[in-house]
Amino acid sequence: MDIMESVYERAKARPMRVAFPEAEEEKIIQAARQCADRGVCVPVLVGHADAIRSAAEGFGISLEGIEVVEAFEEEWLAALVDEYVPTQTLNSAKTMLRRSRKDCMYAALMMQAVGRVDVTFAGLVHSTGDVIMAGQMVVGLAEGVSTISSVGIFDIPGYEGSEGQYLGFGDSAVCANPDAEQLASIAISCCDTVAALVGWDPRCALLSYSTDGSAGGELVEKVLEAKRIANERRPDLKIDGEFQFDSAVRPEVAAKKVRRESAVAGKANIIIWPDLNVGNVGVKLVQFFGHADAYGPMLQGFSKIVCDCSRSAPVSEIVGNVAMSCVRAQAVK
Repeated sequence: MDIMESVYERAKARPMRVAFPEAEEEKIIQAARQCADRGVCVPVLVGHADAIRSAAEGFGISLEGIEVVEAFEEEWLAALVDEYVPTQTLNSAKTMLRRSRKDCMYAALMMQAVGRVDVTFAGLVHSTGDVIMAGQMVVGLAEGVSTISSVGIFDIPGYEGSEGQYLGFGDSAVCANPDAEQLASIAISCCDTVAALVGWDPRCALLSYSTDGSAGGELVEKVLEAKRIANERRPDLKIDGEFQFDSAVRPEVAAKKVRRESAVAGKANIIIWPDLNVGNVGVKLVQFFGHADAYGPMLQGFSKIVCDCSRSAPVSEIVGNVAMSCVRAQAVK
């Protein structure tokens, strides 16, 4: 059984309730249908109920067995706000009512905060920034976390790496220009998330245009400092760098370029982009030219599982992302 099949089986073993607040979108309705048919999760479509049903009918997609929530009905919304507000001290009922009347993602997140659903899945219409802002405001950050970041997993046909055709990556969605401390936090979070999700022994490579001192400069120094911080904070994790991409994943290249002992060089199963420019371009290159699925980005750092997908994500990616989010939510519960 490959990794994604294992993820699907784990998701099906204990189905989580997943709120979809962008429920009039064709790809979201298709994904919800596939998730329901495969038993991956219990989809909950949140929004204008009549508009959701009309959209599904127009797309020729059955909603049989899929829950549809009318999120703009005043009594229902007021009751949800009344249930949510006592659980935290920062957001007033007036604020939550105002935001939810404009955007049902806030209602979906409140449903998650009070336990009516386990995962909130958005990003097809909302920007990553919108999802992060709402997630921070409504469900809040996990204890001890100060940096929200993202992680994903490539499924690359024909790639033969240390985990077959799979490769973890982060951060490609959130931190535009992380400093060394943030980069270390991203690496640590990615290791923990991937280990919990797919059971790998993480071997995490901090990427750069330099390999083990082959070049210098401020950008290289940032990566080296991130490695130092990460190793100091979590000596139990295998985090190393600075490595060029080929030195990170190809043993024959690492053997030539890395002239020291390394548990990561040439056999990394997680790569960490040095900034968002590299991460965004890198993911799209692998997707388009490697014909790969990029499951994610999965946001890390919230107290509950809040999921943001790429606006160009195909349905296959969305379903895979939902399954992985459900497995993560199982661990949280």
